[in-house]
Amino acid sequence: MVGKPVALLEPGIWVRHPGQPDWGLGQVQSVVGPRVTVNFENAGKKLVNVAVVPLEPADGDPSP
Repeated sequence: MVGKPVALLEPGIWVRHPGQPDWGLGQVQSVVGPRVTVNFENAGKKLVNVAVVPLEPADGDPSP
């Protein structure tokens, strides 16, 4: 099954990686086709292929 359309992902939005909840919230840095670079609060910058692992949109930013 293919993940959410990449069109919903754009730089600046906040997401979660469903398979890695300990990574925390991540902010999308760039989107190139199905490859999305995300800067996660607890794991740093990661390249995610959303055709394999659909990222989940998160509400708001992680600031208190």
